[in-house]
Amino acid sequence: MKKFFKYLLLFIVSIILFLAIGSTIWWHLKSDMEKSDFLVAIHHYEKAIEYAPDNSDAWMERSVSFNKGGDYSKGFEYLDKAVELDPVKHLGYRGWIRLRKMRDYDKALLDFDRLDNLTPNVTDAPWGEDIDFLRGECYFGKKDYPKAIEMFNRNIKTQKEDWVDIHTFVYLGLCEYELGNYEKAITEFERALQQSENVPESHFGIAKAYQKLGDLEKAKAHILKAESNIASKRDDYYNEYLNEIYLSEIVDFKRALEN
Repeated sequence: MKKFFKYLLLFIVSIILFLAIGSTIWWHLKSDMEKSDFLVAIHHYEKAIEYAPDNSDAWMERSVSFNKGGDYSKGFEYLDKAVELDPVKHLGYRGWIRLRKMRDYDKALLDFDRLDNLTPNVTDAPWGEDIDFLRGECYFGKKDYPKAIEMFNRNIKTQKEDWVDIHTFVYLGLCEYELGNYEKAITEFERALQQSENVPESHFGIAKAYQKLGDLEKAKAHILKAESNIASKRDDYYNEYLNEIYLSEIVDFKRALEN
């Protein structure tokens, strides 16, 4: 039995030595860029930058934690370098950060437009979202509603009616509402409801539009639907959306209709 454990120990030690030597040989055979990519994969970004200062992914990934924490000054030191090294790869993310986190609509548009110009034959999707949808949000944030409508309609044309982000229609409704086109706003909100009846933003928008049109019964019907579907609202743990709604404002609006 003692011999068995002795041989087992020798076997384990041999395996450890083999792996250690093999790993050392493997590491020394890799180029600096390959080492850097590996370090990025295991989240050692500063070390990755040391091995390959031109690795744009290392700079971008290092920026993420700072940007999530709201330290944009530090985050953009890394992110701007990533964009400098590979603008096609990282402009979209920088524009997305500027839109969703910083509300810097003008600079976000500059990033999205530059990316679009660099990729003329590609429909870009910064951080997984259609570029025209994001540009539409920028113009909505700037209160340039006609331009926002143009962008959201272009998004629909590219992505097609049945595949487009449902909040494209919500935004179109909001834009028309802000322009005083209440009947058109209702039509746009209803396009979202054709895809899903559980869109509280659309019901809330329709309720407000009907109030403006003087049809309080329909306004009351839709505000109740907005309230009952509030759990399906558009939200995100890290970001407040431009069209985000809250139960408190729905309740306040419902009370106003009842008085």
